Amino acid sequence: MSQPVEVDVVIVGGGLAGLSAARRLDRAGVEWLLVEGADRIGGRVATDVHDGWRMDRGFQTLNTAYPRLPALVDIDALEMRYLTSGVLVRRGGSLHRLENPLREPLTTPQTLLSGIGSLADRLKFAALVTRCATTTPQRLLSAPETTTQEMLRKAGLSHRIIEEVLRPFFSGVFADRSLDTSSHVTAMVLRSFARGRIGVPALGMAALPAAVAGPLPFPQLLIGARTLSIGPGMVVTEGGEIRCRAIIVATDPVHAAELLPQLPAPDMHGLTTFYFGADHAPLDEPILLIDGDRREIIANTVVISNAAPEYAPSGRSLIAATVVGISAPSSASEAVIRVELARMYGTPTDDWELLNVISLPNALPAARVPQAALRKPVALGDGLFVAGDHRDSPSIQGAMAGGWRTAGEVLASLGARVGV
Repeated sequence: MSQPVEVDVVIVGGGLAGLSAARRLDRAGVEWLLVEGADRIGGRVATDVHDGWRMDRGFQTLNTAYPRLPALVDIDALEMRYLTSGVLVRRGGSLHRLENPLREPLTTPQTLLSGIGSLADRLKFAALVTRCATTTPQRLLSAPETTTQEMLRKAGLSHRIIEEVLRPFFSGVFADRSLDTSSHVTAMVLRSFARGRIGVPALGMAALPAAVAGPLPFPQLLIGARTLSIGPGMVVTEGGEIRCRAIIVATDPVHAAELLPQLPAPDMHGLTTFYFGADHAPLDEPILLIDGDRREIIANTVVISNAAPEYAPSGRSLIAATVVGISAPSSASEAVIRVELARMYGTPTDDWELLNVISLPNALPAARVPQAALRKPVALGDGLFVAGDHRDSPSIQGAMAGGWRTAGEVLASLGARVGV
């Protein structure tokens, strides 16, 4: 489409935050335009398809308990493929299973008798998860804030279970091995994990932003239009100037800080995902496998095609392995990952095909103390607004909720109907 020269609101960035903002503005009847510099929507949520393999841009999952999700998409239409609730932990020569007792009550005795941590550890962790699941978000976010590591210690958990289970697990969730992430963020994550199901859409995570964008009028999505600069009442793209009453910058956090110099650039955490194809699955279920041997190389791995057969060609299996930080593809790094996967799965990996290595230096914004109630200011003055998971929680929920919240503030500033 030709670029308009004037519109009420310009949204810069077509990721989940920008699309969620567009949905709210569209519902309110405000004239808006979304400009996205890439040749697709979705931002950091994307899926590459090659020769029958579906590989998300980094291992990502969708939690059905995210509060903003059902308001924006029909979850059933995504054809979700679910992972087993809980994790497997490789420690020494054995695999130990830890299930979520709130979702899998029949496995509670098995979980309590597993060889990970002491019985007291497992009971205390179950109590922590139950408290997060049954406490309102307002009360969780009003509790004294500390780091995740200190939160786990205050819950009475031993050094052993923190190091063998919880550090590798949360390092994959937050891309943060130090566990400096705010306890408020962790409490909300535990709440969602306990209350929802974890999975992926059958056609890949890219189906999520596509579903959020589905009801929007396509001509108002300007794809492939890189934004050069913004200022009060003006967005300049490669196609020219767009005058407007308000601007929502919903790009990734790093680009947002470049466009808005008054916005502090957040620290970012990186993740690397190795994707392998195999003729035979090393496990027969879709469950997250974490490393309890404290090697701190692979945070987690999963045979994602066990959950979603659509991710792999018929008769083959897709294995994802997540590494905290950035690992440039090389024969040395590949060899190390193969050795670690062989140890964790207990099976040779020499004949696995390395399909792709996806390094994301800006996978997630750091969420260090203080985060308080998670919601940071989004109105910057002069009709400039910002949206994204760096203004809420570092998650898919944070991106969607952040975009929705920012659009509400824009509507209020314009005197439009805010809605819900």
